[in-house]
Amino acid sequence: MTARILDGKALGARLQAKLAERVAGLGFRPGLRVVRVGEDPASGVYVRNKDRAALAVGFDSATIHLPETVTEAELLALIAGLNADPAVDGILVQLPLPAHIRGLAVLDAVDPAKDVDGFHPVNVGRLANGQPGLVPCTPRGVMHLLAEAGVSLPGARAVVLGRSAIVGRPMAALLLAADATVTIVHSRTRDLPAECRRAEVLVAAVGRAELVRGDWIAPGAVVIDVGINRRPTGGLVGDVAFAEAVGHAAAITPVPGGVGPMTIACLLENTLQAALARRA
Repeated sequence: MTARILDGKALGARLQAKLAERVAGLGFRPGLRVVRVGEDPASGVYVRNKDRAALAVGFDSATIHLPETVTEAELLALIAGLNADPAVDGILVQLPLPAHIRGLAVLDAVDPAKDVDGFHPVNVGRLANGQPGLVPCTPRGVMHLLAEAGVSLPGARAVVLGRSAIVGRPMAALLLAADATVTIVHSRTRDLPAECRRAEVLVAAVGRAELVRGDWIAPGAVVIDVGINRRPTGGLVGDVAFAEAVGHAAAITPVPGGVGPMTIACLLENTLQAALARRA
């Protein structure tokens, strides 16, 4: 068996092209503001990629770059201003924030209607209750990839490896809403390989390089690798040992080029959703 490679870069480009067509016919430009604090190099790359993609689909997008020394009160005041600005439809606060700023306090200050990251407790609660709202971008991107793979989720055994608030928990909620039978596993799960082998759909989001070996994967499973880990010698690898996994899985995402591009595309999708909802 040789797995089908799920090309997130190509799928993300198609989604962005569709979004650009919709934006061109709106008569207004959805407004996105990305707030970046400090000089974290990885954050700089992510923010530039998001800003470039937003401008390409026709959004009114800008990055607000604040110094590392900004106070929590100053940052909260900025967010309050963006909440009140009618030209702003989506607000994204790039993480991580400096240690002297409480990340949860900042995320909670964003208007839930403009929370295009889907991290506000109101949106988290809506997702948990199966109500409409803004969904975290990476899990939303995974659902697009599963649809692209032609996966029938009702009744399917889905295993989510990782329990973070950013990926693991919302991922499980989305799969459950799609009528999959969902198990969340993590670092303290007994016999982790055996649990992964039960999966027809395996979403790996634990942040440990190549933790999932090929023999952890059931023949014919669909594997979505959310992990992005930098090797000491350079280069990126996922949470799944890709070279081993392609001999077991029916379909798999590569790293890079799998989930990452879909996260950006879904940020744009969330921003358009927020813009339309505010004008409904």
